[in-house]
Amino acid sequence: MRAHQSKRAVVIAVALAMGLVGCASSGSGGGSRPAGATSSRIVSAELEPLGQINPLRAIERLRPQWLRTRSGDAPILHVDGGRRSSLNEMNSYQLSEVDRIEYMSASDATTRFGTGYSGGAILLFTK
Repeated sequence: MRAHQSKRAVVIAVALAMGLVGCASSGSGGGSRPAGATSSRIVSAELEPLGQINPLRAIERLRPQWLRTRSGDAPILHVDGGRRSSLNEMNSYQLSEVDRIEYMSASDATTRFGTGYSGGAILLFTK
């Protein structure tokens, strides 16, 4: 009788452990993002539910860490490949016009664009 209960406990423990491993490896963690969205990319599917705010406000809500850089310098804005003078230029766009927004770290932006990107870069792509 005791051996039967012991086997049963082992089977239950193994099943529980397998279930926990399956949950841990799924990666959803409650913070699921739409397809194509990452910690460095905001896609239009994430922007749609935000309503009629501008892209800068969307970044403040969805990825505020992009605006808090180690250097204290603001990221440089590029819209459809062209460098802009200020992040405030995002205020002139509606979210319905935006396809995606990407963030590049300071090192990646410096490699791609040259010096002067100590705050990284924000790339805004319109539809």
